[in-house]
Amino acid sequence: MNKSSKRFLALSHVVLIFLSICIVAPFLLLIISSLTEEKTAVKYGYSFFPKQWSLDAYKYILSNSALFGKAFIITICVTVAGVLIGVLISSMMAYVLSRPGIPGGGILNFYVVFTMLFNGGLVATYLNYVQIFHIKNTYLALLVPNLLCNAFSIIMIKNYFQSTIPEELLEAARIDGASEMSIFLKVVMPLSKPILATVALIIGLAYWNDWQNGLYYLDDATMHGIQNVLNDMNSNAKYLMQFAGSSGVSIPTTTVRMAIAVVGIFPILCVYPFFQEFFAKGITAGAVKG
Repeated sequence: MNKSSKRFLALSHVVLIFLSICIVAPFLLLIISSLTEEKTAVKYGYSFFPKQWSLDAYKYILSNSALFGKAFIITICVTVAGVLIGVLISSMMAYVLSRPGIPGGGILNFYVVFTMLFNGGLVATYLNYVQIFHIKNTYLALLVPNLLCNAFSIIMIKNYFQSTIPEELLEAARIDGASEMSIFLKVVMPLSKPILATVALIIGLAYWNDWQNGLYYLDDATMHGIQNVLNDMNSNAKYLMQFAGSSGVSIPTTTVRMAIAVVGIFPILCVYPFFQEFFAKGITAGAVKG
């Protein structure tokens, strides 16, 4: 390796280390802030080296396990259901669009792409979901809107099917008497684990971080997911007081927000390593038109 290559390699390492620090630092500050004593955080602000540590924020979360526990269960159930149904719907539609010479394929492709560029707007969308789908104040309000907005996933999976899965393999399955459903389930799906894992991660993140649907369609706070609880806390610190009762206990409102955020992102951080090996391959292959 010549000197020019060594200098470039060293510079690349420096840049990547700097970028990694920029990415990790906010998460580290978030965790440290959640472990900071309330008065210290209010007086001195958030710091990587707080003057006093405290677990009061996490103790408060544990003391209100009914509120936060139910919100987590709702979010987990909605996320799992949304991922399973979303991946299935997207992959089935993508398989249809990836078939060459399918009647009406051009129209269907145009329809999918069109929904990525234009929509009916917030008012029309709200009226449709409330008056036609009747999801107002139901748990479907947390599931259906995101479930129907997956055109990006369809395009990614379709491109992966077209660029990665050999048409000769599908033809061989047809010659052996396999139906299209059998080909899809037994041939296409097993060969598409990278893109399916990638889409599952993207859909899962969208559901886990969603708070708008709960804000628009749920009037009952007991049906809120964890992101809505966190959003309510950020919007109004007095939201915490209605769950404190008359005990007179001081509630660490500032650090509790940080603690809830830490607890909110922790499941995603645990799940991501299992998808990482598929993510780079899937996102690259799915983004390239075959």
